[in-house]
Amino acid sequence: MKISVLTLFPDFINNIRDFSIVGRSIGQGKLELETVDIRDFAINKYLQVDDYPYGGGPGMLMQIKPIVEAIESVKTENSKVYYMSPQGKVLTQEKLKELKDEEHIILLNGHYEGIDNRVIENYVDEEISIGDYVLTGGELASMVVIDGVSRLLDGVLASEESFEDESHYNGLLEHPQYTRPREFRGLEVPDILLSGDHEKIRKYRLRESIKNTLQKRPDLLKEKTLNDEEKDILKDLLEGGKDNGLY
Repeated sequence: MKISVLTLFPDFINNIRDFSIVGRSIGQGKLELETVDIRDFAINKYLQVDDYPYGGGPGMLMQIKPIVEAIESVKTENSKVYYMSPQGKVLTQEKLKELKDEEHIILLNGHYEGIDNRVIENYVDEEISIGDYVLTGGELASMVVIDGVSRLLDGVLASEESFEDESHYNGLLEHPQYTRPREFRGLEVPDILLSGDHEKIRKYRLRESIKNTLQKRPDLLKEKTLNDEEKDILKDLLEGGKDNGLY
């Protein structure tokens, strides 16, 4: 797939090309990452891309002309444009799965007090937020999308299980994990993980995953369709209350 990032700070995005999963996905030819400097489409020799908002108000807005021309420089009939905005729908794992199946996504990054709303109304397919807070620009949000999509591309991770068992991938938080040493200052790894009984370990991990979700992100359980096994575990956890370490 191809991701084009429209930004005033292309070096900010380019810095992630050689690191971790993003670098691997590019190196394997799974991802093409392109940066477009919006200032290349500035309205004058001073590289101006912003102006005062009509009607008054604090700060400056990015102008429509440079942004639209930047979009048009990379957009094809198979492209979708996403504006990184605190007003957008909050990014989820399900959305990342949708994005990774797109042929070409364009990530538009605002700055200053935002962008001319005519861009959003006429040239943006969807707004995406990474949380209910305000950042200086959209670049950090774009990097989150790039990283999240990269790890879902076929063949990038060593094993499909590497992401299928992670928090949020299947709608639940991940179960607790442990490594050597078996005991440290009296803190021990749960015996069942050392039992070698794969079915018991699977059931233990599923139970701990549901318990983790119930304690930390109960809202996720409202959105997930549980299978019969998961329903039974949840019912048992709720009925057990304190005995299950919930309260």
